[in-house]
Amino acid sequence: MATPLFESSIKSLQLLGRGKVRDIYAVDADKLLIVTSDRLSAFDVILPDPIPDKGRVLTAMANFWFSRLGHIVPNQLTGIDPESVVAADEREQVRGRALVVKRLKPLPIEAVVRGYVIGSGWKDYQDTGAICGIKLPAGLQQAAKLPAPIFTPASKAEVGDHDENISFAEAQTRCAAALVSELAGTGKNGAELAAQARDAAIALYTEAANYAAGRGIIIADTKFEFGVDAAGTLHLIDEALTPDSSRFWPADSYREGISPPSYDKQYVRDYLETLTWNKKAPGPSLPAEVIARTAAKYREAYERLTGQTLA
Repeated sequence: MATPLFESSIKSLQLLGRGKVRDIYAVDADKLLIVTSDRLSAFDVILPDPIPDKGRVLTAMANFWFSRLGHIVPNQLTGIDPESVVAADEREQVRGRALVVKRLKPLPIEAVVRGYVIGSGWKDYQDTGAICGIKLPAGLQQAAKLPAPIFTPASKAEVGDHDENISFAEAQTRCAAALVSELAGTGKNGAELAAQARDAAIALYTEAANYAAGRGIIIADTKFEFGVDAAGTLHLIDEALTPDSSRFWPADSYREGISPPSYDKQYVRDYLETLTWNKKAPGPSLPAEVIARTAAKYREAYERLTGQTLA
């Protein structure tokens, strides 16, 4: 197990920003280097303790899905070796945990697809009988499977702020406003791109969920991000179907009426819910046992889904 990387320090490239998990650097006018750290966020707060090998697991799993689902929608990958764009003494920081990607304009929404009623969707359903304005059958229990996957977009919050569920109409409005200059001359508009993102997200989730079911894993929900190039072509960006962006449940222990055991960071969220903490920065430190079990859950999710072992 490699030494955890809480924060990268690439000096040979310009640092553009740090997200909750990823550090982004400029390679050139057309490409970015994205380094996936071992940071863990919960309730939109970055916790002080890294999870060993988390970044390597996320990168390997995202690469698996990018390859498997590439026929549905283009993605951000360039195929360039990340070690080739940094200084020799920086290669260890990017090895197995970085991608060189196309520079694309992100859509200003989180493209969330839900196949089950859980998390913030369960709370919305209890309050309104709907999720993001989508009316659902009455009497559903927590973790119930939906008749069909639903697209429930969310706002894209800054680090430290909370994403908020929004309607599809609001997602279209936000995309239309944010993409005016990028889509000028393409014959496309932001509302159209939001609809494309919705359709692509549901197709990605459906194919991935069917595959995972054959590996004994339920993908309860997941979050995608999309961007557009200069021609207005939609691309899958950021990550795809990882334990950070999805809820993975072992099928053999799933049942309705509870928050099922999971391979994702729900385990950490459940631990944090036992603490007296206001869910604002700074986040609390994690016990060694929680760190170790979280690392093991991420690895097991990767190994069960892909049939491969992380070197």
